Amino acid sequence: MEYVYCFMARKLRIEYAGAYYHVINRGNYRSWIFETAGARVSFLECLKQVCESQGWRLHAWCLMGNHYHLLVETPEPNLVWGMKWLQSTFANRFNRFRKANGHVFQGRYKALLLDGDAVGPVCHYIHLNPARAGIVEPGALQAYEDSSFHQLWHPRRRWAFVDYGSCLESAGGLADKPKGRALYRDYLCQLCMDDSEQRRLGFDEMCSGWAKGTKEFKKAVLADQKDAVTRKAVEAEASETREPRWEAGLSKALELLDRGESDLSDSRKGAEWKVAAARWLRERYLAPHRWIAARLNMGGAGSVQTLVSRHRRESKNQNSSWETLNSYEILD
Repeated sequence: MEYVYCFMARKLRIEYAGAYYHVINRGNYRSWIFETAGARVSFLECLKQVCESQGWRLHAWCLMGNHYHLLVETPEPNLVWGMKWLQSTFANRFNRFRKANGHVFQGRYKALLLDGDAVGPVCHYIHLNPARAGIVEPGALQAYEDSSFHQLWHPRRRWAFVDYGSCLESAGGLADKPKGRALYRDYLCQLCMDDSEQRRLGFDEMCSGWAKGTKEFKKAVLADQKDAVTRKAVEAEASETREPRWEAGLSKALELLDRGESDLSDSRKGAEWKVAAARWLRERYLAPHRWIAARLNMGGAGSVQTLVSRHRRESKNQNSSWETLNSYEILD
């Protein structure tokens, strides 16, 4: 197993292909950032974009009034990059809507590394959040819409990148059918009232520490640590490993729009097809504004950001170029 260690300002992030994480963050000063429907919808739109663009699989998620929980599986070692995009993009949209400035979240997110056996208990913990907070009764968890349990209960509302089987398997190998889903709800009801079982599953420590799992799992991760020079080299090369994906996205956009490389230099900077392509690259591939500006010959990063934001806001800009790009499904 190959590990990638990302040094940020305060904590070491351990990344590797196939890793599971329990990701948590709160509003700044515990503010109620998800109090309005618009804020919740905006965050979930960002979450869907990052999962689709980065190939993430969710096993459970829940939005509460002032915080969120995600159980993320990363087939590629890209948690840090994806989370940076998710939080910064949502924060920008949140502040723009409120016409405000400043931090939206209280700081950097927590990301607790999980071994396979910890995935099920964390799913149960996340699904029970609304009940344990007294927002809904345990027997009515399906009524809380901002949770993967609601989607589990209503199959037509599910997302393709969420694995709804992990929680059912952990609760006794239940089938993903109406009876199995009802039995899982009954299991959560019992768990919500059983303090000793919650302690056995580690509910009291779900949001603390750096990893959840057996001692052997933690020792194996720590034993694989590289020296500091290697870690810093990996981090420095991270953008280079992502750039081929951005280039592939640009090539596909040009193909879909029946354009060529020469059009990138010949067309004006604010051409409607360029703006549509810039937004598509930003949302589907998380390409940085600076890279988009340089490759599409659109001036500076600030200009690209302004054009993309305006395109997203104004319905009249949903032109044929955008419709062509947005209807394309990324299969890789």
